[in-house]
Amino acid sequence: MTAPRNELTGTDPFETAVEAYLAHLRVERGLAPATLAAYRTDLADFGAHVAHLGRGQAWSGSAEPALAYLAARRRGGRPGEVPLAGASLRRRAAAIRGFYRFAFGDGLIPIDVASRLDLPRPARLLPDPLTPDEVERLLEAVDPGDGDDRLVRDRALLELLYAAGVRISEALGLDRDHISFDGSFVRVIGKGDRERLVPVGEVALHWLRRYDRHVRPAWLGVASGEPAAGPFFVTERGRRLARQQAWAIVKRAARAAGLTDQVTPHTLRHSFATHLLAGGADLRIVQELLGHASISTTQLYTHLTGERIREVYARAHPRA
Repeated sequence: MTAPRNELTGTDPFETAVEAYLAHLRVERGLAPATLAAYRTDLADFGAHVAHLGRGQAWSGSAEPALAYLAARRRGGRPGEVPLAGASLRRRAAAIRGFYRFAFGDGLIPIDVASRLDLPRPARLLPDPLTPDEVERLLEAVDPGDGDDRLVRDRALLELLYAAGVRISEALGLDRDHISFDGSFVRVIGKGDRERLVPVGEVALHWLRRYDRHVRPAWLGVASGEPAAGPFFVTERGRRLARQQAWAIVKRAARAAGLTDQVTPHTLRHSFATHLLAGGADLRIVQELLGHASISTTQLYTHLTGERIREVYARAHPRA
């Protein structure tokens, strides 16, 4: 049996254009081999659709072949095919649009097909926050008692994630001088290097202070209580805590609290925002605290609180 062809051969104008595009991605943009392989697979599938049309170079003179292909892949296309998931469809559309942009820029096609192709919008999934009681269980599940330094650090991290609603990357990027115990706030460097000041409540400050005074100095090899400079959340060897380690901390706490495996560091950020809005906080203030560039991102949480209000009404109102 002849092995299926898994590479474009460059023997017709479409395949020649694809090979030139892949060479551009490899040489000029330095894409990884795995990424190039994904682009090749996506464009080969599109090429099979173009060949099936049997219209020679129809692909080069109109956006219709690409639009028809993406519509078919959204529906499932040929018999027996399943529709592409949203993320896969979006990646394939991006590959095709990038290919067309390159082909037009290099004079391989006469019209700018890429300008007529829109990427499918990613689904905007509502976050799934914990209830206040569940957050309490999660935090209390990490109880260092009198002697476990590692659990003191873990508790301080968890308390900060919920008290300030920071992203995990922001928490791990904190240095000692980013935390003001006197002012009760943290200075966060967020996306796009945007800086914001986020207040921190007394409970979280207690754990941050305990970790800073009694655990962190020993791990950094300085005298107890000395506010050494450098990364705030560190390992026993004095190195900045890694993202994977922080995720493991949250997962362990969730299991200990009897919560779902779906709890992640971002769950605490979602919960922070949802609980603030449910408590009457102004949407613009929550936007500032979260570091969202656009208010539309923060508005996702208003839908959450709206659902919660309807649930409570349906359960409590005698004529609901």
